[in-house]
Amino acid sequence: VLAYWLALALVVAVTGGIYWLLRNRLGLALAAVRDNVDAAQSVGVDTGRLRWAVFLIAAAATGLIGALIFLQTARISPGAAFAVTDWTANVIFIVVIGGIGTIEGPILGVLVFFALRSALADYGSWYLMTLGLIAVVVMLFAPKGLWGLIASRKGLHLFPVRRRLTGPKIEGGI
Repeated sequence: VLAYWLALALVVAVTGGIYWLLRNRLGLALAAVRDNVDAAQSVGVDTGRLRWAVFLIAAAATGLIGALIFLQTARISPGAAFAVTDWTANVIFIVVIGGIGTIEGPILGVLVFFALRSALADYGSWYLMTLGLIAVVVMLFAPKGLWGLIASRKGLHLFPVRRRLTGPKIEGGI
């Protein structure tokens, strides 16, 4: 039971941290480095230091997640740690159906994945084929994932991280 509460605390902390990161100057610098390293350097972004910080933060989060997985399974082995069937394929499915590029997408993907896993667990290999079929359908008809589909139709953004240009209104302007 402790592992579940720790996992929930980690999810809340990581989600809040990502939201905070994307809403401040560091997130803007990361977007600049992602888009064009030379342009980011030309406006004063220390790209080497920024990359080092990102790798350090990602390594710390990955270590915490690994520790939680160990608490849940109570064993560590190379087969369990690097098995494609354990979590890698599931995480890819979660991101594909939820949507890449938003905070809400993977959250929705996790909810859909675990709902499908609970509903289809008794069907054996049909479960995996159904997950694959759903992933293909979502990729074909909703390339931005289910959250992208919801956001475009409803205009709903739970974690708005997009930057908007603001300034004084210009009277008589365009």
